[in-house]
Amino acid sequence: MANTDVLTMDILDLDAPREVDQICAQLRELLSKQLKRRGLVVAVSGGIDSSVTLALATRAVGAERVIALMMPEKHSAEETLHFSNLIADTCKVAKVHEDISEILKALGFYRRYDDAVRLVIPEYTENWKSKIVTPNVVDNTGFSLFSIVAQDPEGNEVKKRLPLKAYLEIVAATNFKQRVRKTLEYYHADRLNFAVAGTPNRLEYDQGFFVKLGDGAADVKPIAHLYKSQVYQLAAHLGVPEEIRKRPPTTDTYSLAQGQDEFYFSLPYDKLDLCLYAKNNGIDTHVVAEALGLTAEQIQRVFDDIDTKRATTRYLHLPPLLVSPVTEIKI
Repeated sequence: MANTDVLTMDILDLDAPREVDQICAQLRELLSKQLKRRGLVVAVSGGIDSSVTLALATRAVGAERVIALMMPEKHSAEETLHFSNLIADTCKVAKVHEDISEILKALGFYRRYDDAVRLVIPEYTENWKSKIVTPNVVDNTGFSLFSIVAQDPEGNEVKKRLPLKAYLEIVAATNFKQRVRKTLEYYHADRLNFAVAGTPNRLEYDQGFFVKLGDGAADVKPIAHLYKSQVYQLAAHLGVPEEIRKRPPTTDTYSLAQGQDEFYFSLPYDKLDLCLYAKNNGIDTHVVAEALGLTAEQIQRVFDDIDTKRATTRYLHLPPLLVSPVTEIKI
């Protein structure tokens, strides 16, 4: 039972060796008894979540039954491949490099994306870089509306509010990336009789920070029950290189560098972890506010944002809906 009178970051401390053993035992059980697959495919981006998932998979079934799939494209950060190779080499697993730029080009992603941006920035060309951002809910008392930030080849930036049509077209086009990557994950899983391991942490899973049938698709999600702060604890225990553990969390989706907290989450992960834990355990906003150096009103806005994201992204978690049951099939 949570102490509802005081809140500190150590509330999320866990017994890392014990947690790793439990996750690995469960992975082996799920693979052999339910999934009936002989190994795991992990898409790695060089971020903390995919790195920990790869390390757990290796610990669970052995390096010879795990592959690290690297799928950058021309908008990916320059360091993405470096960090992806680093964790794959640390785990001593087989590496597969699939540059998805040409696939995305064939699907018309880059053209569709640029056309959508030009709805608000007519001078935008393929030589520019861009990202979408949203106001921080902690300090924003109005509606949270998305904006596009674009940078020309000379480094000059322009920021424009996104109307709904442009926003939806940008997001729809960008979702090609996650869905193409997942197609390749399942190709390699099928050819090896492996299962696909998803990489979301609890914040991402709870708050719908994934693409349906894209990075949301997987056969097993080993760290979806862990707050991101706890993922970092496992990373240290598992020997994930410090260079990766110190890397700021990014989306690595847009051509301009983009932090998760400027695109989707209302606070940096460590503070949001504490807010989510407090909300899940009925801890008063005043207690959380004192712990984080914010006001109770600001914490309430974070709580409200958590509820909003849970409600609006619930459909992402749903399986295909049937208009009439097929009683012979048990899920």
